[in-house]
Amino acid sequence: MGGSHISTQILRARTAANAWSAWIAAIAIPLMLLAPALWNGYPLLQWDTGGYLARWYEGYLVPSRSTTFGLYLHFGEDSSFWINLGINGLATLWILQLTLRVLGQSQPLRLLSVSLALVLTTSLPWLASTLLTDIFAGLSVLALFILVAHPERTSIAEKCLLFGLTAFAAASHSASLAVLLGLCCTGWIARPFLRGRISVSGLTQGSLTVVAGAALLLSTNFALSGKVAWTPGGYGVAFGRMLQDGIVAQYLRDHCPKQSFKLCPYRDRLPATADQFLWGNSMFNTLGRFQGLNDEMGFIVLHSLVEYPAWQAKAALTGTARQLAQVATGEGTNTWLGHTYGIIERFLPAQVKPMRAAQQQRWHFDFTAINRIHVPVALASMLIAVILFGHGVLRRPFDDLTLLAGMVSFALLGNAFICAAISGPHDRYGARLAWLATMVVLIAAIRHFTGGDDRSLPPRQEVGDARLVDLVADGAHVVAVRNVEHLGARNDFPERGG
Repeated sequence: MGGSHISTQILRARTAANAWSAWIAAIAIPLMLLAPALWNGYPLLQWDTGGYLARWYEGYLVPSRSTTFGLYLHFGEDSSFWINLGINGLATLWILQLTLRVLGQSQPLRLLSVSLALVLTTSLPWLASTLLTDIFAGLSVLALFILVAHPERTSIAEKCLLFGLTAFAAASHSASLAVLLGLCCTGWIARPFLRGRISVSGLTQGSLTVVAGAALLLSTNFALSGKVAWTPGGYGVAFGRMLQDGIVAQYLRDHCPKQSFKLCPYRDRLPATADQFLWGNSMFNTLGRFQGLNDEMGFIVLHSLVEYPAWQAKAALTGTARQLAQVATGEGTNTWLGHTYGIIERFLPAQVKPMRAAQQQRWHFDFTAINRIHVPVALASMLIAVILFGHGVLRRPFDDLTLLAGMVSFALLGNAFICAAISGPHDRYGARLAWLATMVVLIAAIRHFTGGDDRSLPPRQEVGDARLVDLVADGAHVVAVRNVEHLGARNDFPERGG
């Protein structure tokens, strides 16, 4: 029994060491994720931030600004939005830890290493530090992966939190909802070919998050505006994309002699880009913006899809390819944010002084050097993730890493198509998901260099003690401590081998 006693002491020492590592990770990771905001002295702002902040105060719907996310920001106003950033950081920590846990990589030092690598080489800390929906776009993909692919490896409380986070992300941005819906549809189509790797219950849970997200958005829209309506602006954003592709100008040239559109007098003076048309000083303002032009823009969008299908398809595919390559960090945070400044000055005057004192408003942000790292890392990671998925498909049966690589690859492709086809390519749209590919590569590297293949934890139903499963899920060292007596019974200790 001496060997058993020594082994128990060693395992207890490892348990204590891992407990300290877990505490260090729990404190250090959120601080690393929020480092840009802490250095800035105030949460980072973006051009769109003001539109979300105003939803509570203005009480009506505006294009592309979710009332759900507006309420989330309103919740943190009294803390100068540091509560929101705290939630961003803790949610990111939790999702990273849970993803590694269900993939059998739950050691605290590995979590800390992966997080540090993501902080240094991706846009993740900038997303977590910004008052914008983008951080939840990537987190929701991982949450959906856990719900769909590993429902048996999470507790009921974890499932509820994952469900809520994913539904919230879907309600916060229409593009996120569309990506999540596309992933669920892909899962249902692929399930017959996956030989039981994805369960019906898991896919059902994942699909219901999209339904719940849509219901949440409709509910908050009704609560703030008194209207049961979807967030407006879809036609306007799509119109902008078609304008910069030249389709709108051609449609007006073809139809203005016969139809009296408000835009006919301006058909030869249309701005070159959607941003200039929708958000600059253009004829869009003169003609009443969304309220004055929404019906006309919707008519042109729908009819141009019918009249120029080949052109539309080519523009969408070209835009998708461009969007996949546009992944730079910082778009929209290092420019003049007049609208957001105006909203804060109008509705939150007490925050004007700290906001103005922040580094961001002193023009101290330059992402040139950062993107010399972030862009090549993102592009290489996206390529490697696709290769990992392809290799796993050819190898078969699928392991957990192949499923994750596939889900991330489809999310990146779907996000690129949705954003490019509707609003046109932007670096911001690519950067908010590109870090997922880097995480896939890091997990693959850990498995390769530690000799692990598919070291996922056993399903909950295979272990009789539910409390033991939770301990197992929180660290491999706990498994060893709780199973010392079983090791002895199997005559596994070296001194018993002779």
